[in-house]
Amino acid sequence: MELLVALGLALLVAGTLAPIAPRALTAAIAFQAAGIGLLGIAGALVLSGAPAFGAAFRNGLDPGLGIDGLTGFFLATLAVVAVPAAVYSRGYLAGVARSRGLVALCGLFLIALAGVVMARDPSSFLACWELMTLAPAAAILVRRNDADVRHAVFVYLAVTHLGGAGVWICVLALAHYGAIGDPAALAAQGAGVQALVIVAAIVGFGTKVGLMPLHSWLPRAHPVAPSHVSALMSGVMIKVALYGLIRVLFEWAGPAPLWAGLVLLAMGLLSALGGVLYALTQHDLKRLLAFSSIENVGIVALGLGASILFASEGDATWAAIAFAAALLHVLNHAVFKALLFLAAGAFERALGSLELDRIGGMLRRMPWTGGAFLVGSMAIAGLPPLNGFASEWLTLQALIHVALGPSLGLGLAGALASAGLAATAALAVFCFVKVAGLVLLGAPRRAEAAAAVEPPPGMMAAPVFLAGCCVALGVVPGLLVPTLMGLAPGPQGLATEPGLSIPGTGSLPSPWLLLGLVATSAVLWRLRGTRRAAPVPAWACGQRVEPSLDWSSAGFTKPLRLVLEVVLRPRREIEAVHQRGQLQSIRYRGETPHLFDTLLYGPVQRGALAGALLARRLQSGSVRAYAAYLLALLLGLLVLVRMGAIG
Repeated sequence: MELLVALGLALLVAGTLAPIAPRALTAAIAFQAAGIGLLGIAGALVLSGAPAFGAAFRNGLDPGLGIDGLTGFFLATLAVVAVPAAVYSRGYLAGVARSRGLVALCGLFLIALAGVVMARDPSSFLACWELMTLAPAAAILVRRNDADVRHAVFVYLAVTHLGGAGVWICVLALAHYGAIGDPAALAAQGAGVQALVIVAAIVGFGTKVGLMPLHSWLPRAHPVAPSHVSALMSGVMIKVALYGLIRVLFEWAGPAPLWAGLVLLAMGLLSALGGVLYALTQHDLKRLLAFSSIENVGIVALGLGASILFASEGDATWAAIAFAAALLHVLNHAVFKALLFLAAGAFERALGSLELDRIGGMLRRMPWTGGAFLVGSMAIAGLPPLNGFASEWLTLQALIHVALGPSLGLGLAGALASAGLAATAALAVFCFVKVAGLVLLGAPRRAEAAAAVEPPPGMMAAPVFLAGCCVALGVVPGLLVPTLMGLAPGPQGLATEPGLSIPGTGSLPSPWLLLGLVATSAVLWRLRGTRRAAPVPAWACGQRVEPSLDWSSAGFTKPLRLVLEVVLRPRREIEAVHQRGQLQSIRYRGETPHLFDTLLYGPVQRGALAGALLARRLQSGSVRAYAAYLLALLLGLLVLVRMGAIG
C-alpha cells in the first residue's frame, strides 16, 4: 500500500513538472491520470476494509500523510472525476494557447486536493488548503484574462480567503488544545471553545463548499474556468471542503451539539431551494450548473444535519444512515456534475457559446456526448433509477424520520426540511427538463449548432464513462451504503445488497426498478411499430416561422417566475418605438437579480469602501496630524488605566 501511494504521488509530481519540457504534454496528462488513479485505488482499498496506514493525526507542525476510511472515500471520489477529466483535457487543450501552463496548474491542483484529505497535521492541511484555492484561480487567468474574468477571480479569492479565515481559526484552535485526533481534549475546554471551533468550521468550510449565504464566489468562478477545471472545482474541490467540515463536526469537535445540526439543516435547506431557484432563471449553461452545485451541497448539508440531530437524540443507527446518505450524495454529485461540465465544454468547443437560447439539436448532431449529457441531466434531476435518485431518496427517508421523532421542535424542523427537499427535487426536474429541451432537442438555433460534430475520442469517452457510473451507482447503491455507514460513529446494521432496505421504512429495489423500466420501454417500442411522424409545415398565425419564435429559457420558466415574483423580484424593461402613430419595434430586457448580492453583499461592500475612504483621509501625510493621533491614543490609555480598565 505504501508503494502504491508513493508511486501515485511521484507520478502526480512528474505530471506537474513534465510540461516544462517541450512536447511532453501528452505524457504529463498521462502521468497525472495514472498518479491520481493509483491514489484512488489505494483509497478504495482502505475504504473496502484494508487497514489504514500512514501517519496518525497529530497536533504538531511536523508534516505527515495517511489514509483511513474517510480519506479513502474522498480519494476514490477524486479519482473517479479526475481521471476522466485528465483524459478529456488532452483533446480540450489541443491547439490552446498556454496549454502547458494549464496542464502544470491542473497537476498542482490535483496534488493540493489529494494533500488536503491525506494531511495528518495542521501545517500540511493548511498549506494544501491554500494551494487548492490558488491553483484553479491561476488556471482560470492563464486560460482567459479579460476584465470580467479578472473580476470573477478576484471575487473568488476575496470571498474564499475572508471566509477561509474560519478554517485557520478552527484548525489552529484544535491544534492548540490538542484536539486533532482527540475529541476529548476539546470537550475538556468547555462548551464555549467547542462553539468557537464549530462556528469557525461552518463559516470557513461552508464558504468553500458554497453553502448559502456564503456562496457568492461560486456562480462567478465556475462559469469562466476551463471545463475540465470546472469539473474538478464543482465535482471535487467543494467536496474536499465538505471533508474538512465532516472531520471537525463528527470527529475532532464531536459529538457536535444539537444547535450545530439545526444550523446545518437551515443552511442546507436555504442552499437547496435557493440554488435550484436561481438555476432555473439562468440563461448560460455553465452558470446554471454552478447554481445547481449550490443546490446539491445543500442536500448534503441536510443529510449531515440530520445525522447530528439523530446522534443528539441517541439514535445511532439512523445517525449512521443519514451520514451515509450525505456521503453517497457527495459521490453522486461529483460524478454527474463532472459529466455535465465536461459535456458543456464539448458543446462550447463546437458552438463558441453556451447561451441556452442559441443551442438546440445537440442530441442528433453529437449523439454520444448529447446522450451522456441527457443521462447526467436525468441523474441530477433525481430521476430513477439513476444515482441522484438513490441518494436523495435516502436523505428524504432520514429527514422524514427526524419529523416523526419524539421531540416536537425537531419534528417541526424535520418536517420543514422534508418538504423543502421534496420541493427542491420537483424544481430540479423542472430545471433540467428545460436544459435538456433547449440544448438537446428541437432544431438547431444557429448555424454553428447545425454544423456541430462529435469532439475527439477522449473528450467523448470521458462523459460517456461518467454516464455509465451514474447508472451503476443508481442500480446498486446498497453495495456501498453499508460501507459508508461504517465511517460514522456508532453501530451499523444494514445488509449489503444491490438495493436499499432501510429499517423502519420502505425499500428501494433499484435493480428491479431498472429491469421494469427497460422491459416497459421495450414493449412500448415494439408496439410503436415502424410508423413515423410525417413532417408538415408549422402554423405560426400566418407569419414566417423564425428561430426567434422558438421556446426560450425565459419563456419556459415564466409561470414559475410569476408565482415567485415576490421572492425572485425580476426586473423588466420594455421599450416601444412608434413612428407616425404606428408601432415599429419593441425591445424587451428582463433579468432576475441575485438578491444575496443586492441585499447582503452590496451594502457590505459599500460600507467597506466608505470605511476605507475615511481611513484614507486619516492618512493625511501631516506630521502634526500624526502627533495628534499619538497624543490622543496616549491620553485614552491613561484614562483607561485611571478607570482600572487596564491593570
